Amino acid sequence: MSSRRNSWVFVAPLAILLGACAADAPARTESESMAMPSPVPPIAAVRPHEVVSPNGTRVDEYYWLRDDTRTSKEVLAYLEAENAYKASMTAHTKALEDRVYGEIIARIKQDDSSVPYRKRGYWYYARFEIGKEYPIYARKAGNLEAAEQLMLNANVLAEGHGFYQVGATAMAPNDRLLAYVEDIVGRRQYRLRVKDLETGETLPDVVENVDPALAWTADSASVLYVEKHPETLLGYRVRRHVLGTDPAGDPLIYEQDDESFYTEVKKTKDERYLLIVAESTVSTEVRYADAADPDLKFRVFLPRERDHEYQVDPLDGRWIIRSNWQAPNYRLLEAKVGEEGDRANWRELMAHRDDAFIHGFDVFKDFLAIEERSGSLRKIRIRPLDGSADFFIAADEAAYTTELSQNSEIDTHIVRYEYTSLTTPNSTYDYDIQTGEKQLMKRDPVLGDFETTNYRTELLWATARDGAKVPVSLVYRVGFKRDGHAPLLQYGYGSYGLSMDPEFAISRLSLLDRGFVYAIAHIRGGQEMGRRWYDQGRLLNKINTFTDFIDVTHFLVQEGYADPKRVSAMGGSAGGLLMGAVADLAPGDYRAIVAQVPFVDVVTSMLDESIPLTTNEFEEWGNPKEKASYDYMLSYSPYDNVANQDYPAILVTTGFWDSQVQYFEPAKWVARLRARKTGTNPLLFRTTIEAGHGGKSGRFQRYRERAEEYTFILDQSGITE
Repeated sequence: MSSRRNSWVFVAPLAILLGACAADAPARTESESMAMPSPVPPIAAVRPHEVVSPNGTRVDEYYWLRDDTRTSKEVLAYLEAENAYKASMTAHTKALEDRVYGEIIARIKQDDSSVPYRKRGYWYYARFEIGKEYPIYARKAGNLEAAEQLMLNANVLAEGHGFYQVGATAMAPNDRLLAYVEDIVGRRQYRLRVKDLETGETLPDVVENVDPALAWTADSASVLYVEKHPETLLGYRVRRHVLGTDPAGDPLIYEQDDESFYTEVKKTKDERYLLIVAESTVSTEVRYADAADPDLKFRVFLPRERDHEYQVDPLDGRWIIRSNWQAPNYRLLEAKVGEEGDRANWRELMAHRDDAFIHGFDVFKDFLAIEERSGSLRKIRIRPLDGSADFFIAADEAAYTTELSQNSEIDTHIVRYEYTSLTTPNSTYDYDIQTGEKQLMKRDPVLGDFETTNYRTELLWATARDGAKVPVSLVYRVGFKRDGHAPLLQYGYGSYGLSMDPEFAISRLSLLDRGFVYAIAHIRGGQEMGRRWYDQGRLLNKINTFTDFIDVTHFLVQEGYADPKRVSAMGGSAGGLLMGAVADLAPGDYRAIVAQVPFVDVVTSMLDESIPLTTNEFEEWGNPKEKASYDYMLSYSPYDNVANQDYPAILVTTGFWDSQVQYFEPAKWVARLRARKTGTNPLLFRTTIEAGHGGKSGRFQRYRERAEEYTFILDQSGITE
């Protein structure tokens, strides 16, 4: 840590304190407002700290903002001063924010529930009550007319906590015991609890600091979980907890000795096997054991090797395998149980294709349901096991996404899937593969005067500077004219091979109804166009992620979809890195940028292997201990490239307990931006003290945060009504 010898100073004039209360004050006249002094932002002290690496030493003048204990009064005071400054600077838009928030909440059916699914004779679902923040988990025995049995009421469990989240649940094979993990801080350090649904009693068993992954043994007497490392927070040990015993003595089943791997436990769909899955960016190793084996003798499915990733699920005495062995976009294979360790025994079920990416699969008695991505869209292919021809479940829109839903039963000819687009709310369908009929089980309700026909969606292709064709999904309200006058919000992510599918968002309507065009740039680093799309946007190709996003902006402006003076951008986490890089590379192309929990201090964080996620991500960003990676990462790291130039208006958000991107990354970035940026565009920073990477935990609280971000964009776009 940096030296504490120099005192820390921030400017907190009376204007900040007055501004923080502006929402409760009567509106000022124009002359009164002109007479008020402008709020002065907090100024973080400069305390040079050397960040040493094998490839050079860098000076970080704001390193002192890192406080791993999260108890430093001076750090908290600085964050609170930034919050006060942000409140003061946005006081004039508070009424608009309240209006946007009110619009969003008014569209929500507050007493909504999920579509029940059946498992072992019970129907399971989650529901909300009016005005409540958290879900209620429940079930019914036999049929949907039966009495409800309440399993968990997260509203009750959340009482007394500023943050609360149920991370995972697992029903024991006896259908009586429910294991679940809960987070009461926001740091994703969960604790394991077990509830007896017959008596309603929560058992005294408590296991701290676990991952949200659970698997019961067949006798319902013990549960497997993944223990997190206390410092790096990586899940690295699989333990078995026998109910009624002291967790301190839980036997070790498996320990991960390679910090570049994540570890997970799960149960196969047929519930016969327990799986331990070790997975890195480029490699997989699965172990399996009979769930009824009292000794749980785990067997390696296939040893890990670099550049081989695979997933497995059993079906009728054989394994169905999704593998990228000699198949960058994956293929499907099968092998008899017990013969899987030799790939010579693997038989191909679905061949590799250059133009289609196999995203995932689900097993059924007579068929496979396969999530396939082609033409940038996620589709569902049905592969009958009797040798008859494959077919797709049809869709009606140009830009959409489908994905497999909860399909807990194997012996059925019904596939449940989710369909959504930028204009269609999430819709749950049951599809009968024998008749070809699909039944709409539920479409998420949108209250008010919403009609899907009032909006249009398009799938476009922008040409990047190197000639690559970048897909772009966009949506706007009917009546939009492509004349270069509309405000635009462009969203992007572009990392980890995660695809940003075109999905409906109820909050987005408040922008579309005010004339915005909303666009998702499916840039390299994602996997919309297959594995090569990912590989072309990671490691020493990372710059493509940033230039693709900028080139999409240029394309949309040139094609008349956007007013060049009213283009905003938004991204979070690794998408926040994108926002920081875009702000450095093309500041004049954007009016406003929202960077949510942004990963902006790439080199320093990747040098520090004590920080959660660092070692897992060397295959994503590179290892800065290697010269080539160090220099390349340094060339785009937003914190290292803050320049003396005009920047767009920027809103930065973080969660104090974030374990994915530590709060001090955006805090330092904002401090350096304040010191170096020119111009008068606002730079605002909000830290949510009772939150982690995903923001606040309650459903209404999260909509409040989204209203805050959208209001910032509306204000910068000159829209106040």
